[in-house]
Amino acid sequence: MNNTFCPSLMCVDFSRLAEELAELEAAGAAMFHIDIMDGHFVPNLALGPEDIKAVAKLAKIPYDAHLMMSNPDAYIDKFADLGCNIIYVHAEAPTHLHRTLSNIRQRGVKAGVAINPGTPLSYLSEVLDVVDVVLVMSVNPGFAGQPFIHNAIDKTRRLRQMLGEHHSAAKIAIDGAISPDIVKALAADVDMFILGTAGLFRKEMDYQQAMQILQEQARLGEQNTEQYTA
Repeated sequence: MNNTFCPSLMCVDFSRLAEELAELEAAGAAMFHIDIMDGHFVPNLALGPEDIKAVAKLAKIPYDAHLMMSNPDAYIDKFADLGCNIIYVHAEAPTHLHRTLSNIRQRGVKAGVAINPGTPLSYLSEVLDVVDVVLVMSVNPGFAGQPFIHNAIDKTRRLRQMLGEHHSAAKIAIDGAISPDIVKALAADVDMFILGTAGLFRKEMDYQQAMQILQEQARLGEQNTEQYTA
């Protein structure tokens, strides 16, 4: 599997945004992940359209928008107009999830659906025909620096099986406390790793060093399917 690594921009220093993006790109980032929080669906406020505009002017790689919002339907057009490659909505948020995902696709944007730790995979079974990426949350959304919720490992593996049973070509992403050990454990099942403080934004090393460790763990994970134990 060709794993890709997507830094979460809620962890960067926006006072030196140009330098941060350039350093992340040089380290091997494939896509920038931009968390949009409304203070209602999640108990935090983070980033917004003006931040995406700033990223769009500087980034040389694609960027997505992860809408942690109670009413994502009202903002799909806005974020599509901002050039996002993927727009993620939470399975738990829209009243009509299939319609919401279909509307994202109709804007020429890849439709992503995020699923919280407490939400069963069965919630997705009727919308996989309009999904391009499923984002498994391995923390409860809202804040960086939380501990990894370990049942996400089995959940992600069950999702891979579920996609096969539904003949779905959707990719799998995972977001929340993604450490090198988690990358190794899930390298055979996950296409896209969303990276924050546990794996990439580490005080003791630069982005290049941290990314090299993650890439090496992904290679080892492909070669060794031994179960991860907490």
